[in-house]
Amino acid sequence: MGKAAKGSRKGKKAWRANIKTDDIDEYFEKTTKDALSGAASLTSLPSDSLFYVDKSTDIPVKRKIEKKREKVLHYESLLQRNPFVQPVPSSTLKKSKKKRKEILKEKIETQNASKGEDSATTLHDIWNEKGEVHAKVKKKSPTSLIPAVEVEPPGCSFNPPFEAHQDSLARAVADEMQKIYKKELEPQPVPPTVTGEIVAEEDKFFLDADGGNESDVEEGEGDVGDELHAQRKVKLKMVTRAERNRRARHKEQLKAEAEAEKLENLNKEIDSLPDILKDIAKEDEEKHRRHTRRVVAKQERLKAAPPRLGKHKFEPAPLQVLLTEEISGSLRKLKGCCTLARDRFKSLEKRGLVVPRAEGRREK
Repeated sequence: MGKAAKGSRKGKKAWRANIKTDDIDEYFEKTTKDALSGAASLTSLPSDSLFYVDKSTDIPVKRKIEKKREKVLHYESLLQRNPFVQPVPSSTLKKSKKKRKEILKEKIETQNASKGEDSATTLHDIWNEKGEVHAKVKKKSPTSLIPAVEVEPPGCSFNPPFEAHQDSLARAVADEMQKIYKKELEPQPVPPTVTGEIVAEEDKFFLDADGGNESDVEEGEGDVGDELHAQRKVKLKMVTRAERNRRARHKEQLKAEAEAEKLENLNKEIDSLPDILKDIAKEDEEKHRRHTRRVVAKQERLKAAPPRLGKHKFEPAPLQVLLTEEISGSLRKLKGCCTLARDRFKSLEKRGLVVPRAEGRREK
């Protein structure tokens, strides 16, 4: 592409012919458009005529929303006619006392109208909430009878009295011996392999021979003979009318005797009614005693151990008592042991706050 050809600039007429007037043309076009649309007068007008301060009272947004909500829809009008349908609590608005009184009057009128119409049938308002207290029920955590921190007997101290120390030692020894006896008295597990002698091939033939075949044959022959003997004895016998009458009389006699015996037993029970009442009272008293014993035993059990929470039972920790040679009488010479965390964990298990677990063995 070559350069655009330049016009001649030798005289004033040539200079005037080459002057560009594009910006002036654009300005005139813009002014004509603004005049036609009416925007040309805005730039010349003062700001007071263009803007003004609105001093009228503004309606709050909340009132606007309430005004819109006051419109009753068709389904709401249907529900308002039924006196037993209550509105959803979240959708109810805080209305004035006058409006509430009007609504109550309308409800009473609708109820009276419904009672007048259906006088024969009685309706029960299952949504009636009068006299009911709507309070959030807080879930109470189960209170444990076991204290959070249990005080050990005085024999477990670092410098205990001699008698208290001996009592604590005896208790610890009794617990250990009880575990040993319980383990000994448990049924022995089935061994995976049973020891025995290997039977030779020649001895197997002697064991299989004469396996009770002769006795079976003799029993079979005896059964066949008894069947033949029974078939010979069985003969059809005709029952006469006299025999039938005798059987019917015997049957009626047995029935009358059973009714008489039943009546006699009933009379005996009526006569022994005071004794029966005494027995019932004794049984009720015994049941009450058994129930109280069961309740007391359950409470004692809860004091000693928690209820069953998981598949493993709670195993109490052994009594922390010092041996006779370990008693030094001074806290400085006391042998240290890390049992605080274990003691707290056992306390949580005992109170039923943590599910008891099996003691896992660490792999070395």
